Amino acid sequence: MPDDGGVSDQQAGPGTRDVQTVTASGDSTVASIDGVVTHRPATHADHRGLVYEIHNLAPALGSEPVVWAYGDMVRPGQVKGWACHEEKVDRYTLVTGELLVLLHDGRADSPTSGLTQTVLLSPSATRQVRIPVGVWHLLVNVGAEPAHFVNLPTRPYHHASPDRMLLPWDTDQLPVDVRSYLPRF
Repeated sequence: MPDDGGVSDQQAGPGTRDVQTVTASGDSTVASIDGVVTHRPATHADHRGLVYEIHNLAPALGSEPVVWAYGDMVRPGQVKGWACHEEKVDRYTLVTGELLVLLHDGRADSPTSGLTQTVLLSPSATRQVRIPVGVWHLLVNVGAEPAHFVNLPTRPYHHASPDRMLLPWDTDQLPVDVRSYLPRF
């Protein structure tokens, strides 16, 4: 009797066997960029609605103080990015919708330099992501409604000199085929 949930080693047809992406407890098995942290905040639901944490000072998402906060939105089927910061860390918390966050480690001195990672932010799954300095990020709204999120960056925004480097979403400078992640409505 097989010990893999009843799946035998024989192929059932011309398909390709799926690979493990999560553990039995729901943790991802996919490689993560050094310093990127994802989190499912506690959600408290009852007959009146629900409450979920945005920032509880947990070290996992960074113990830096909250010095700036803003809301952002991505329309359905739209893309924002690529962006990268030289000084600040982004800490996103999804409020509504679903966002696919594409991350690419552009740090030459990082143990995960050159690695690309995807994080799906969804109210029913991971709702928070911490994006370190030097990691390129791009957002794709993969849902049917606007995706709203809150950012608690570690430094205030400086209007006269923003800490933000930008590349077009379809740049050849990063080895990521963004088109393969775009929703097909």
